[in-house]
Amino acid sequence: MNIGDVAERAGLPPKTIRYYEEIGLVRPERMPNGYRRFRDRDLHKLRFLGRARALGFSIEDCRTLMDLYEDESRESAQVKALAEEHLQAINDKIAQLEEMRATLSHLVRSCHGDDRPDCPILRDLAQSG
Repeated sequence: MNIGDVAERAGLPPKTIRYYEEIGLVRPERMPNGYRRFRDRDLHKLRFLGRARALGFSIEDCRTLMDLYEDESRESAQVKALAEEHLQAINDKIAQLEEMRATLSHLVRSCHGDDRPDCPILRDLAQSG
């Protein structure tokens, strides 16, 4: 498969595939003319990486997950620990976003939004720590 074919089948842009190759996550064969030739195992890796990235795993986490996937002597506890750590980071981010939403909602409700200069939103933003 060429990069266009594998990109379509993996659901990833060719630019992303080139980046994954550049950082060593996939290693397609090179033809004598320099063109990439992707095999089924490359497609499988790219789909794996696409799914992991869609779940928000970092590139380094993806590298670790790929290594664990390819290591038949791995312990599932290693995979679970990485996933739990990522889940906690997601939960922390959700909590931060909910706090931001609550604060901003309160400020929006407090602002009259009329022709007067008084604005609780700007007053709050101007407060130091």
